[in-house]
Amino acid sequence: MHTVEAMLETYPKDLGDLDRGKLTACIQACYECSQTCTACADACLSEDMVADLVKCIRTNLDCADICATTGAVLSRHTGYDANVARAVLEACAQACKACAEECERHASMHEHCRVCAESCRRCEQACRDLLASLG
Repeated sequence: MHTVEAMLETYPKDLGDLDRGKLTACIQACYECSQTCTACADACLSEDMVADLVKCIRTNLDCADICATTGAVLSRHTGYDANVARAVLEACAQACKACAEECERHASMHEHCRVCAESCRRCEQACRDLLASLG
């Protein structure tokens, strides 16, 4: 059992109609994507053609922050507000989409951008899946 799943299982109150599987997958994807985007931005800074990667670095860092925040918001359930959850999930999905598109532009030259784009696509999908389950 993954730590995220274990923590959800130990929450002392009812989580209501939240799909635990989709919630777990989304939290995991958010934190993985945050780490991947941070590492990709750092790798871009080490490339010889760093000036050509400025937008990629900025998009990586924005996505990393939004994913980390989304993971944190989704990890808190006391006083849950579905409207806030929807808003952060929509923002995260959009940030991941933008970052994936930017990284895909560089993926043929930089393997770290390819890996990052894939992580962003997984996170975007996890956010959209959880959003759809919220009704």
